[in-house]
Amino acid sequence: MADPTDPSDAITWRALLAETAEALGDRHQARWLCEAASGAAGEEFVLALDEPATLRMVGHLDTMLARFRGGEPLQYVLGSWQFRHLELMVDPRVLIPRPETEWVCEAALGIARSIPAPRTIVDLGTGSGAIGLSLAYELPVGSTTVWLVDVSADALDVARANLAGVGRAASAVRIAEGSWFDALPDSLRESLDLVVANPPYIADDDPEMEPAVREWEPHSALFAGDDGLDDIRSIVSGGVRWIRPGGHLVLEIGHQQGAAVTALLRAADYANIEVRPDLAGRDRIAIGRRAEQ
Repeated sequence: MADPTDPSDAITWRALLAETAEALGDRHQARWLCEAASGAAGEEFVLALDEPATLRMVGHLDTMLARFRGGEPLQYVLGSWQFRHLELMVDPRVLIPRPETEWVCEAALGIARSIPAPRTIVDLGTGSGAIGLSLAYELPVGSTTVWLVDVSADALDVARANLAGVGRAASAVRIAEGSWFDALPDSLRESLDLVVANPPYIADDDPEMEPAVREWEPHSALFAGDDGLDDIRSIVSGGVRWIRPGGHLVLEIGHQQGAAVTALLRAADYANIEVRPDLAGRDRIAIGRRAEQ
């Protein structure tokens, strides 16, 4: 790249964007990286295309390019990623938010909207806070208390950093560190209206695991025993002691786990069990309602 310390060799963002796109072979990725390096996004970046980049900005872009070309996921390189209506900070302490999880959140929202306020929702294994913070943000302010639960203190630090993105709704968000329902105060037993979770559901030796995911994303949020169901079993069995009669459990599951999770929910006496597909038509969302007493 041109040397921005030489006034005669100043380089504009338009030129940097073109060089980066050529280097990566992907103009969208190049645009995201250039926007992050410039500190401008959207229309603001377009208006700055013919402005010269500073030495610091070019250095930042070069560093990000090196990380990305070295195999680090783009979302971690950028330091943030869009999830529904929120821009979330993400780094290797948490999973990268994925489109499939947006559908899980949509299913949870549909159920939540059918529950009269005030309602209490728990996001188990919250990670970056993607699901729980989206629920807090998209439901009417003052209608819902959302608990974000994770066993990882590092993950909860990321979730706390993302709290600012939900504005006034942050006042109704609670954070608890611990393993699944054990993190919650006893006063919430048999009172939860909705529990939603994107738990670890990948088998330890899953041959379909992408190498970049295994290398970069937190294993504690990915792997769950020989069949990938260890944590789902804990959540399903624990839910009957925490979810109120008539309350719901919504789980993100692996694409080959629909039948197994249905059996687990049925054995724990959940009712109205349903498995919904993702956009690819594969099993992705399991829903159960705790039976009325």
